[in-house]
Amino acid sequence: MQNPTARQTVRADIILLGIALIWGLAFAFQRQGADLLGPLSFNAARYGLGAISIGLLLSWKMGWRGLWSPDANMRAGCVLGVALMLGTTLQQSGLAYTTAGKAGFITGLYVVIVPLVGLLLGQRPGWLTAAGALVAVVGLYFLSVKRDFSMGYGDVLVLGSAFCWAAHVLLTGYFAQRLDVLRLAFFQFITTGVLSLMGMLFMESAALAHFYAAVVPLLYTGIVATALAFTLQITAQKHSPPSHAALIMSLETVFAAFGGWLLLSESLTPRDWFGAGLMLLGILLSQAELFRPATASARRPPT
Repeated sequence: MQNPTARQTVRADIILLGIALIWGLAFAFQRQGADLLGPLSFNAARYGLGAISIGLLLSWKMGWRGLWSPDANMRAGCVLGVALMLGTTLQQSGLAYTTAGKAGFITGLYVVIVPLVGLLLGQRPGWLTAAGALVAVVGLYFLSVKRDFSMGYGDVLVLGSAFCWAAHVLLTGYFAQRLDVLRLAFFQFITTGVLSLMGMLFMESAALAHFYAAVVPLLYTGIVATALAFTLQITAQKHSPPSHAALIMSLETVFAAFGGWLLLSESLTPRDWFGAGLMLLGILLSQAELFRPATASARRPPT
């Protein structure tokens, strides 16, 4: 593949910035959805919409039979769907008890957790990654740990989701290099939607009126933040260096706080802002390894 031109790289970076904005604002819509639907009900509808959107595109390109043919994409998509279901259920559950801004920053810890998990697999992270992890943990303390050394229930759930997102990123990085990314996305969304639907039928009760009340958050998160943003990300990363992509997409945490303030009138205390700033610094430090020539080709940004 030819190296991208400067114009293509700039265009790709602008698209990635838009994706970070879309995903950051999604936390505010998820927070609204948490007040109207249970986490399993919300995610069943959200990922159902995402699967339908991508499925229509793929069936137009390759036909309905080609889309559903059993192969490695289907099997890998099911594996990714389980990780995605766990991460998104914990995150959506936590959003009922915490703010969109806090949830965005805590979720962003997955960027730091990924290389730390790599350490357990025998991969040595650089000193910048280790420093970034330490700074992010200190930031998490100021953002989420109360003065009596306890964490809010919602923050704990979102922190658990960050570990699930890290596992999802590692699995995606493995499968995406070997399989068709769009079909992989389709089957993971189908799996997440079906598992959430099964859980909803056994654990939650939601009337059609509840889904109707949550139609705006569902349309935004299901079509814009899931199907559209994922497709744009794949397109943009064909022309953007890994260092650019990872750094720009980490700004999702900042846009989450902005979305909470703009759409939900949320506010952070000075202590919260200090902790959020440290977490963002830690995330950026952990991604700075991608700028080093020795590691830039060895790591992929989250997808």
